[in-house]
Amino acid sequence: MTTSLVTLIVATAVLVLIPGPNVALIVANSLRYGFRMGVATVLGTTVGVGLQLLLVVFGLAAVVAVAADALTWIRWAGVAYLVYLGIRTWREQPDDLARVEAAPAMFWRGCLIAVLNPKTLLFNAAFIPQFVGNDATVTGLGIVAMAFLAVLFAGDILWAAFASSARPLLARYS
Repeated sequence: MTTSLVTLIVATAVLVLIPGPNVALIVANSLRYGFRMGVATVLGTTVGVGLQLLLVVFGLAAVVAVAADALTWIRWAGVAYLVYLGIRTWREQPDDLARVEAAPAMFWRGCLIAVLNPKTLLFNAAFIPQFVGNDATVTGLGIVAMAFLAVLFAGDILWAAFASSARPLLARYS
């Protein structure tokens, strides 16, 4: 199991480098509101992915895979939420980069983006079991899921740190 955990950590670290909707939201919030709000977003996305991992660990992802066509509305709910956030951001007046946004709002936005992404759920249902080996129990899957989530969290914190470090540069041009 140790070899497969190391392989999981490396594979997950590579996956974290590929930005998706979660990373886009983390970077946007970190650029706009700073590291603290980026971390609040990371906490939200981590909780959202964690909820999906619970489904994977307890085998409900197989049900979702079978009923993927019936659950298309979840994907469209996620799309609608992203469009809503985009339109709202587009219509907002440019403001001071020092403006502070409420951390709970950042958390819940991150959580919704992560939970409403059925592609992530299906990917995790296919990805996580590959690293369990012979210990295909809830405990074995749980250990692998926790390692995956820890690497994801650490990588997303780095995205937030890098984005927020670019704020002074962007402030000069606003």
